[in-house]
Amino acid sequence: FFKSRSLATQICQAGKLRLSGQGVIKAHSKVRPGDVLTFPQARHIRVVKVLALGTRRGPASEAQALFEGRARYRLKEED
Repeated sequence: FFKSRSLATQICQAGKLRLSGQGVIKAHSKVRPGDVLTFPQARHIRVVKVLALGTRRGPASEAQALFEGRARYRLKEED
């Protein structure tokens, strides 16, 4: 979802990530199958469900099979 670990860490530290409804500020929080992640991405709010955890760092196509995209909500434009 993010191009680098440092970008993902910044989202966490800014308090913009929710893990199953709870705010997360530490990037090392444990994620388990069944958890739901909610976070901003560009001008959208992204909601994804964790289906499984990977056993290794692999290609993006492998990683995509570990998540289910629940929803993507467009943020309102500010006046």
